[in-house]
Amino acid sequence: MQHRNHLRFNFFFFIFYFCVNNMALKKIIITIDGYSSCGKSTLAKQLARELDYVYIDSGAMYRAITLYFLQNRVDWTDVAAVKAALADIHLEFVPNADKTQSDIYLNGENVELPIRDMLVADKVSEVAAIREVREFAVARQQQMGERKGIVMDGRDIGTTVFPHAELKIFMTADTAVRVERRFKELYARNKNITIQEVKENLELRDFIDSNREISPLRKAEDAIILDNSELSMDDQLRLALQWVDDVLLVQSS
Repeated sequence: MQHRNHLRFNFFFFIFYFCVNNMALKKIIITIDGYSSCGKSTLAKQLARELDYVYIDSGAMYRAITLYFLQNRVDWTDVAAVKAALADIHLEFVPNADKTQSDIYLNGENVELPIRDMLVADKVSEVAAIREVREFAVARQQQMGERKGIVMDGRDIGTTVFPHAELKIFMTADTAVRVERRFKELYARNKNITIQEVKENLELRDFIDSNREISPLRKAEDAIILDNSELSMDDQLRLALQWVDDVLLVQSS
């Protein structure tokens, strides 16, 4: 009897160990979509760090393309000019040990700082709405996700880039909260910026992102809504990690 109980215990322990180990080895794709200044990149970086996944900032790709267009005076209303410019653009994410994340490089140059300027912010939604630009960026994003084990944030990641992602999160927050967050970020680099400018820019980007013809911002039907208006960064991370565990448990069963 004792021997039988011992065997039963070993059997259940084996099953438990197998499930836990399988969950640890299983890699999924996590998409985080939502409006500007909802903290998408913050959560994406947190998750990537906790799960030892690769973080891909899709917004940085569109910002880098916009920066290139501005620097080279590309007329983005001219399809031929856009196609010619895209042919000269090479984007890659290079690990930055100091920040435990990757920086985006445009044609071999680190552009993490210049792509955050207000000038780029004012134009990025226009550029990102161009069909050829989106096709260019989406193709590269999909290549990056082939091996899974990634967290990617943006506007259409769960609907267009990875419609079959295992976990989709749609982030939102009150407009006033988002404006305050964005203002603090920009004011640290530019003391001349006003909160009214930030508010107008945010509202314009929301409108363009939600109403563009190609891949408009919208919640995927199977996405989980995360309103972090009153959540701390630790709170939102705990929530998201629980969702990851839930998905991995289903995947491993």
